[in-house]
Amino acid sequence: MAAEGLQVSGLVAGWGDTVIVEDVSFDVPAGGRLAVLGRNGVGKTTLFSGLTGIARRRAGSIFLGERDLSRAKTFDRALSGLGLVPQTRDIFRSLTVEENLLAGLKRRPRSALDEAYTLFPRLAERRGNMGGHLSGGEQQMLSVARAILGEPTCLLLDEPLEGLAPVICDQVMAALEALARSDRMTILLIEQQIGRAIDFAERIIILERGRIVWSGDASELKASPETIERTLGVAAMH
Repeated sequence: MAAEGLQVSGLVAGWGDTVIVEDVSFDVPAGGRLAVLGRNGVGKTTLFSGLTGIARRRAGSIFLGERDLSRAKTFDRALSGLGLVPQTRDIFRSLTVEENLLAGLKRRPRSALDEAYTLFPRLAERRGNMGGHLSGGEQQMLSVARAILGEPTCLLLDEPLEGLAPVICDQVMAALEALARSDRMTILLIEQQIGRAIDFAERIIILERGRIVWSGDASELKASPETIERTLGVAAMH
C-alpha cells in the first residue's frame, strides 16, 4: 500500500464535555513527516486521540486521502489506514513477541513477519519471549512493529522514545527513517526529544493550550532557538 496524505481542518476534540484541542488545522502530504511538539499537558495526545476517534470530536474534519473519517468509528479509521502507536505501548504481555506480531497482521500472510524482524532484528532474537519479559525498549519496538504490519497508510506515534536508553532511541529512529524513505506511510510524531523530532520531521506544529501557536518547516525551527525556547521552554531542549 502507498502512503496517503492527512488533512485536518478546524478540529475541536476532548473528553466528555471538556474541550482540549481547539481549531487545529494542518495538512501532511502523502509520505510526509510531521512532528507535533509542545510542553506536557498542551493537548498533543488528545489531538492523536481525536484523529483516531478515541477522544470526542466536537467539530472539524479529518480526511485520509480522499476518505472523510470525521464521523467514522475508531475501528473503521484503523481499517481505512490510520495506525497508532500509543504512549502506553499496549502490547500483549502474556503473549510471545511472535504472537503479538501475528495479532497485527490482519489478513496478511505469516511471511510478512519478516518485515518486522528486518526492521527490528532484536525482536527476531526474542521472538519466543513473553511480551512482559521484554525491556522497555524492546516493548516499544514490538509496539511499532505490530502497528506497521497492519500496513497503515498514515502512522501516528505518541512519544515512542519515552524512557528509552539513547542506543535504543537510535535504533527506533533508524527504523522510522527507513519507513519514511519507503514512501509506504505518512508519519506523524509526538516527541519530547526536540532535537530528534526536528531532525526527523519535514514540518513542525507546536501546540499550546490545545491550539497551534507555531507551524513551519523543521529547518526553520532548527534555525530559531529563540522560538524553541519561547514555545517549548529551555528544559525541553535537553
